[in-house]
Amino acid sequence: MKNLYLRAKEFFSEVGVELKKVSFPTRAETVGSTSVVLIFVAVVAVFLSAMDAVLVKLVAVLLQ
Repeated sequence: MKNLYLRAKEFFSEVGVELKKVSFPTRAETVGSTSVVLIFVAVVAVFLSAMDAVLVKLVAVLLQ
């Protein structure tokens, strides 16, 4: 049990050391990245919707 406690204590100590090395983005970087992602998602959604509509029409024509 004592060994488990020491291992857990060492683990959390190492986590603290690693967290000090982390470089978090600034607010401006986060907003910029989020904007890029949202625009990309919107473009892909429009593209997939258009492709779906074309394929639905194609299948309807083929099944007639």
